[in-house]
Formats: sequence, structure tokens, C-alpha cells
Amino acid sequence: MAEPRGKRRRSSLPSCPAHPSPAGSGVKQNFPPLVEEGLCGVTGALLELSYKLQALAEVFDRSQVTLPRVAKFFWDQAKEEQEAAEAMLKCQRQRGGCYCPQTIQKPSCENVHNVVNALEMALGQWRTVTGYLEELHALSVESSDPHTASTIKKKFIEPKFLKIKLTADLLTNAHRLDCVQDGESNFGEYLIDQLQEELTKA
Repeated sequence: MAEPRGKRRRSSLPSCPAHPSPAGSGVKQNFPPLVEEGLCGVTGALLELSYKLQALAEVFDRSQVTLPRVAKFFWDQAKEEQEAAEAMLKCQRQRGGCYCPQTIQKPSCENVHNVVNALEMALGQWRTVTGYLEELHALSVESSDPHTASTIKKKFIEPKFLKIKLTADLLTNAHRLDCVQDGESNFGEYLIDQLQEELTKA
């Protein structure tokens, strides 16, 4: 008879309805089922974030926009989020858990026409994912899983705080330089494209 699933707590973590029951998941190393499922859902959120950042990079790679350093910033961030998702998958495998492939929604970037739009979207996404990570950290603590709690805090939450700070600083500069004009790049967007040190220090 299958072991009953743990009592569900109210949560805003991305769900994983197809996740296997504890009895069908193989040998676990003191790996609470709710934490495993939370890791699965947040891994999907990281992959979706990477996809959205790639879409933002494409916006600034188009011939009518052509802001190569802004595009490179989003390409680099997309790669880092992909690597973060892979690191989380590795954590699951090491604990005997499994990942359920999920459908990644197509990014909606139709309303992104300038640097401010893009940075606002990226900042919102990073804040959302960081919220998921903080909730997953709290769930790990509540579930007496200090290993996962420590890993989430050091490898995932702390780097996200740095990204949020960097993006907020870039957004402040973008507003200061008036990078809000729709359509073709204005002079403010050209100036922020030259801030290579800020765009590449993340």
C-alpha cells in the first residue's frame, strides 16, 4: 500500500501535479516528499525564467534595435538561469529525487520596446523566482531538511539578491537616461548600451 503523501501546506510554489508518490520515487536520503516536489516546481520556474530572458535578448538583437551589449546582458543572464536549473536538478538526483518535465510557456514580450520595459520585466521575474526560493527554504527548514535549506540559501537565494540589486540599479540608470521611448532606440538607450561595466558585472 502506498505511503500517504504529507499534509499539504498553503503554498505559492509552482505545483507539480504529476510528481510521483513517495513509494514510487525510489530510495531517498531523508528527502521530504514536499521538499522534493517543491524543488521540481522551482526547477521548472528557473527554466521558464531562462526562456524569458532569451526572448528579451532577441528583442535587442533585432536589426531595427541593435543594442548588442543589452542583448548580451540578457543572453548571459539566460545562460546563468539555465545553469541554476541544472544545478537544482543535480541536487535532486543526489538526494534520490526525480524531476518531472514541464511545459514551458511561450514568453510574452510583445510589449517590450525599450530598455526600461525589458529591465522591469526581468526584475519582476527575478523577484518572483526569489520568492519561490525563499518559500522553498522555509519549507525545507519546517521539514527538518537542513541540507536542502543550506543549499537553497547559499547557491540560489544569495545570487538572486545580487541580480535583483544589479537590475534595479540598471533600471534607475535607464530612467535617468530616459530609455522609455517606444519603437526605435533613442539616445538614452544608446547611452545605457555603453554601460558595459554594469551590464557585464552580474
